[in-house]
Amino acid sequence: MKKRFTPSELLTALVVLVVIAAVAVPMWRTHQQRVHRHDAIDALRAVQAAQDEYFGRHARYADEAQLRAAAPKALSGEALTAGGRYQLTVRKSADDLTYSATARVIPLEGQVADTRCVELRIDQNGRRYAVDADGADRSADCWR
Repeated sequence: MKKRFTPSELLTALVVLVVIAAVAVPMWRTHQQRVHRHDAIDALRAVQAAQDEYFGRHARYADEAQLRAAAPKALSGEALTAGGRYQLTVRKSADDLTYSATARVIPLEGQVADTRCVELRIDQNGRRYAVDADGADRSADCWR
């Protein structure tokens, strides 16, 4: 004689699956957002390295166009990160002795929900900044 599941056993199994899904899905999305942030962090570090090299050759920092012309493949082409999830901009001061590189999230599926780290920035001194959708400082959270 075959053993069949009772309705209460089936309901218990269903409840367990729903609880696991309710915990796992938000954790997965958070993990994906962190992975996507590293796309921006890697791009900003590449800009920093390219700026340091440019400064070593020219005793001044490059603007966005000069940087792209002299940059490695990772910085050439459109001003997007490698994953295409962040818009990159580089601004330098009038005296060419300071710069700020910014990676701003592009609203894509999955990235729209990432309101915690919408903009990451690095300057010529290696100082790292990040802000959330409300403009609050999230530097410690976003750069790890």
